[in-house]
Amino acid sequence: MDTDLTAAYAQCRELHRRHGRTYYLATRLLPAWKRRHVHALYGFTRYADEIVDRTDDLPPAERAARLDDWAGRFMAGLHGQPTDDPLLPAVLHTIAVFDLDRDDFAAFLKSMAMDLTVGSYRTYPHLLDYMEGSAAVIGTMMLPILGSSAPKAAREPARQLGFAFQLTNFIRDVAEDLDRGRVYLPQEDLARFGVTTEDLTEARARGRATRPIRELIAYEVRRAQAHYAAAAPGITLLAPASQACMRTAYSLYGGILDEVAAQDYDVFARRAVVPQRRRLAVAARALTTPTGTPVTTVPGPPAPRPTAP
Repeated sequence: MDTDLTAAYAQCRELHRRHGRTYYLATRLLPAWKRRHVHALYGFTRYADEIVDRTDDLPPAERAARLDDWAGRFMAGLHGQPTDDPLLPAVLHTIAVFDLDRDDFAAFLKSMAMDLTVGSYRTYPHLLDYMEGSAAVIGTMMLPILGSSAPKAAREPARQLGFAFQLTNFIRDVAEDLDRGRVYLPQEDLARFGVTTEDLTEARARGRATRPIRELIAYEVRRAQAHYAAAAPGITLLAPASQACMRTAYSLYGGILDEVAAQDYDVFARRAVVPQRRRLAVAARALTTPTGTPVTTVPGPPAPRPTAP
């Protein structure tokens, strides 16, 4: 492997280590030769996210121009043009090694561009359209790297796991997203529980959620759990060497829902984080679970089925 490619993989790994603690821990359970490719995909998605979310001091038009420029260099690289970008050689190499679907990457970049102009989503189907590009395609990008005995059957569970992970993030990060001018929880869900965006903003300022907001969050937790349940059968369809990794990621992301419930669904009181001791215990348990063992437990608590006031 040439020096530039080695450096690109190293940069992707560092982005993953620094920003994706949960998934990075799970990735360490993969065979070494697979890890770098997972780091490459994470680095690609994280760098695009950094352009969108870490340049708040720039006008939207300039942020869009930066994303377009980087996406253009990526697409040129897909067509064989040389790139001097320090990160792109790794993801281009990974795409070539596994013949990953180029349309998945185009869909991802489209969703990233939406974050520059769209601040809310009216219904859950509208949010799913966004998540198709920002989350579901990451599941399908990962599938050839993880390997599967039945790739066609594993595809939909992989998509569902992408939805589950991202909705978990949206639930946990309501306060942070508000700071960026975004509300990912559907507006129809807010209305169902008598919550407005202004109510969320006030709760953010107080550091405490109201009862209707907590009921809204409990509702979204139940919705996320449905995605985890749909994703669970896919784990045993993965290559044996990849199952411990995804069992760990499944349990740790789902564990965030446990933490949300433990603070009475008040996502403004503190950021829900799975304790390090539990993280290590989950990884150890996944390593000792025989391959092919079905995943029968949906992460998160048996959340009450809330009703609109």
